[in-house]
Amino acid sequence: MQFLHFRLYISYTCPYAQRTWITRNYKGLQDKIILVPIDLKNRPAWYKEKVYPANKVPSLEHNNQVMGESLDLIRYIDCNFEGPPLFPDDPAKREFAEELLSYTDSFRKAVTSFFKGDEMSVAGAAFDNMETALSKFDDGPFFLGQFSLVDIAYAPFIERFQIFLMEVKNYDITVGRPRLALWIEEMNKIEAYKETKRDPRETC
Repeated sequence: MQFLHFRLYISYTCPYAQRTWITRNYKGLQDKIILVPIDLKNRPAWYKEKVYPANKVPSLEHNNQVMGESLDLIRYIDCNFEGPPLFPDDPAKREFAEELLSYTDSFRKAVTSFFKGDEMSVAGAAFDNMETALSKFDDGPFFLGQFSLVDIAYAPFIERFQIFLMEVKNYDITVGRPRLALWIEEMNKIEAYKETKRDPRETC
């Protein structure tokens, strides 16, 4: 039987691509899904012409089709490949997961608005929302209690925001947010995530 390889096109510095990279690692698919790094500052012409016309990362080449959009891809990888499941069966957790996944872009925009000069209160409220969300289930330190796609969706952004806000604004996102502090600590124990962390001075 021929062993099939599939390609995941990423940039090592892109938070959106990092989501798919973490998912692939956690499910133990390193030998099945091959990483193909794309330099976003010098994108090869073949990528847009022959692989993914949107010319963005991440994208996944699987079963003779190419798909994009990181939140869609992490779900796809979870559903279509072997490995530990990353989405719960519990209906209450599934419902909350959908809420949190749909909030990711609003969270990112709220925090980055502060970078552009808005009041810290907007970004602070977004981190307060994270603290509140982490208190919903008490069977573990993650958003749904146990590690899931929701943690993967937020981790690349919280990782970067924590470093940037401390360095540039001297703002510690974990002060007064013990659950968020614990979440970051527990995330940093997960090898699948640690393997994807980059120098924070590198940008997408």
